[in-house]
Amino acid sequence: MVKSPSSPAPLWSKALERYRDELGGSEDYQAVHEVHSLEDLLTHVNTLQNTQPRNRQRLASLNRLAPKFKFLDDFSAIIALTFGADPTLTAVVWGSVRLILTLASSAGDTLHDVLDMLEELSLTLPRFRVYEDTLPMNRQLETALIDVYTEIICFYARAIHFFRDHPHVLLQKNSWETFRTDFSRTNMRIKRISSVVETEADLARMRLEEHKYKEVIELMGNLSAKRGENNERTKYRHLPLLQNNRFSGRSVYMAKIESALDPTTDKTTSSRSVALFGMGGVGKTQIALQYAHQSIEKYDVVLWIFADSSITIGQSFRDIARGLQLCQTPEEVQDSAAAVWKVKNWLSSTSSSWLIVFDNADDLQALKVAWPGTAQGSILLTTRDFDVARNPAAECLQLEPFNDTEGSDMLLKQIGLDPTESNKQHGIEITRALGGLPLALSQIGGFIAQRRLALKDFLALYERNAAKINARKTTEDDYEHTLSTVWDVSFERLPEDSTKLLNIMIFLDPDSIHEDIFLQGSRTESGLESEFEFLADEMDLGDAEAPLLQVALINKTFSQPILSLHRLVQYAAIRKLPESDRPRYFDAVVHLLSWGFPDTWSKDVGHQIGAWERYLYEREAYDIARGLVDAAVGTFEDKSTLAYASAIDLAGLIDLDLCQPARALKPFTEALEIRKSRLGADDAFIAFSLNNIALAYTEMGKLDEAYSIHQQAIDIRLRTSSDRIGNSYSNMASLLLKMGKPDEAEEMLARCPSLKDFTDETFLNTGNPRFSGDMVLLSRIRLRQGRIDDALRLASKALAFRQRLLGNRLKTCDSMYDVASILHLQQHVASAIELLKQLVDIAGALNEGEGQLARALYKLSLLYSEKGAVSEAETSKAKAMEIRKRLRPDEQDAAFDEESFSKLTLWMLW
Repeated sequence: MVKSPSSPAPLWSKALERYRDELGGSEDYQAVHEVHSLEDLLTHVNTLQNTQPRNRQRLASLNRLAPKFKFLDDFSAIIALTFGADPTLTAVVWGSVRLILTLASSAGDTLHDVLDMLEELSLTLPRFRVYEDTLPMNRQLETALIDVYTEIICFYARAIHFFRDHPHVLLQKNSWETFRTDFSRTNMRIKRISSVVETEADLARMRLEEHKYKEVIELMGNLSAKRGENNERTKYRHLPLLQNNRFSGRSVYMAKIESALDPTTDKTTSSRSVALFGMGGVGKTQIALQYAHQSIEKYDVVLWIFADSSITIGQSFRDIARGLQLCQTPEEVQDSAAAVWKVKNWLSSTSSSWLIVFDNADDLQALKVAWPGTAQGSILLTTRDFDVARNPAAECLQLEPFNDTEGSDMLLKQIGLDPTESNKQHGIEITRALGGLPLALSQIGGFIAQRRLALKDFLALYERNAAKINARKTTEDDYEHTLSTVWDVSFERLPEDSTKLLNIMIFLDPDSIHEDIFLQGSRTESGLESEFEFLADEMDLGDAEAPLLQVALINKTFSQPILSLHRLVQYAAIRKLPESDRPRYFDAVVHLLSWGFPDTWSKDVGHQIGAWERYLYEREAYDIARGLVDAAVGTFEDKSTLAYASAIDLAGLIDLDLCQPARALKPFTEALEIRKSRLGADDAFIAFSLNNIALAYTEMGKLDEAYSIHQQAIDIRLRTSSDRIGNSYSNMASLLLKMGKPDEAEEMLARCPSLKDFTDETFLNTGNPRFSGDMVLLSRIRLRQGRIDDALRLASKALAFRQRLLGNRLKTCDSMYDVASILHLQQHVASAIELLKQLVDIAGALNEGEGQLARALYKLSLLYSEKGAVSEAETSKAKAMEIRKRLRPDEQDAAFDEESFSKLTLWMLW
């Protein structure tokens, strides 16, 4: 570990300063330095035992804490070594404990509680495997270490202060609950920061061997001055909007705002500022208003600026300057420029804590003029303009509509209905129909309440009268727009090509529109009308998208060129499009979509085709894909055709990916019989069916049957010179690995023509995501061969591919589990836990993710147990077993082991 200079580091100086502030009197601060080590503390305890025999039993119980305090002693050594071996840096710990025990020794039962607190605090500390290891320090690890230490010593200081202020047992009992609450909050903060320390320490160890952990470090990187006060603090509120008493949900956003703007945090290098960005009606103003009102006691000054234009900004600043008594003459009161200057100057010089909200700040130039030039306060702004959201605020939060549960809760609260199961379900259905848009739910809630409508009757009425209902303003609030007008200004400002692009998008599925539909679909031989030629050029298409993205009328993912728009924006744009223009745009859409539907029933192209991103099955949109496949299968009158075989085959593949191999076997077998009758026994398509049947047998554990059928498929593909032979080799390799033959599996995988010259390094350096499945397989082969470092690099690369291409889907979860398991083998427990926690969040949000969720919770339970986090381990275990019981009732009494939970997921997700 790199030692710092002998003088204390600035971070440590701040920690000591906070400790002195918490402790108060200088007499106590001098006293804590009389004890310099754990041995000194135990010696002092013996002295206390001799002088106070009545409490000897309780004081003797400190001996049971000695092993626990060893953790704190080791941690203190790390701190001392990091920041210079100055005994004053760590003496405050043992001196503070001594003083606490001395003051509490006459407190009866309180002493026992204090000992429990000290023990619990020591157990929350991060655990280094070998404390003597030298770790290269970086700013993140230094700061995290100091933060943990500061939390501990400041709590000790507050404990000393508590006993000084409550010297009698009765006084202590009356105030003990408040003190316990402070302890609980401190303990939670230490746990959170300790997690950061352990993760940073893990990464630091990995950096020592960067060549070995290069991919993992990249992956983990992609995935993680106290203000002076005086006695003349101004108190002022300028909040012209009333608090919304029916505000509901948005807890995640509120927590993020709270964390970013908290006036008690020390941010001297950048302002505490957050921009709330999103489409009209998504609730930006309401969230800002809620934060302003609920935080009113945290700030001395709270200011609300109507920032629609330079005129409204000037008016708001004039009102504020008047309220703060900054204007001396009537002329100054009317001068907007002078008011802005005076208020900004006051903000830069005041010692009062302050919050400014800039609402509807869509004019960047006007906002820059009004933006405070100081980093002392907190700033929250709302905007529809992405440029404003990016600059000048330090952080940007893009708001999304409510999910089903949040939307239903808000709607019921708006109407004033009890959250019965029936009402909740009807609320969810209405939320889905309105796309979770807060403005829509607010106005519809007002409409339902006014009409005294039954929830079950609303959707039918809305379907018949949507235009009339959307045009009504049914709630008495400060928001001027209705659903019919909220996007009008945004529509009117669009350039011509952007309007055309929007008018095409409204005829497509609003949730997922791939750019290739425009780029490739406009380049077909039949040609497109000249007015839509801009769609064929990626730069022109991007120029048309930009204004739509700018005002949040559409959205676009960073990882994929996928566009989307809200269903109510889609509806409003359809209504705005003249009837006479609709056939022209609809014809253009049909032309665009005619591209890209390959012949999958007479040619063995498989499903992993070049443009696979366009397809729901390949994108793991299983719910939608299954519904469409079932609908398609139902349209076939002749169930002996190759097209029908292809349809039911796809249904089987969906079942297989959803870990239902026995169910998948039926359509696979039926498709095989149809193809045999139509094509004969030696067609390449027969091999395709055999391959699928073998995959189902593999997942069912019928390995010998799977081997025989895979071999039949290989023989056919070799005889017919099929370019799909690599697919058979990969699947056979997976089977061989499952049979416990990793070397034979590697040899089989190497036969794949596309992998012929591949080594581990060429796998790692490839930019082709289509090899991610084979990369996962090779990683597992390496793991079985005991080549753990190679396995980790391959698994990390595969995870990066899958996350970039698929987002948060099943295959990504599968790779996360692989990487976390290997990190666990290498003793990087903190990093493994972080990955598994992400996996739990992702899988928990997927309808088809319960198997992955249960397996991840099983592994988390083991890791938490290793760390001694008993409560977290038991919670994870209980959740895992509950899911296993629901998914596999036959396994409910099985052992709590990896084999049992692996049955809830596929052996191999390609």
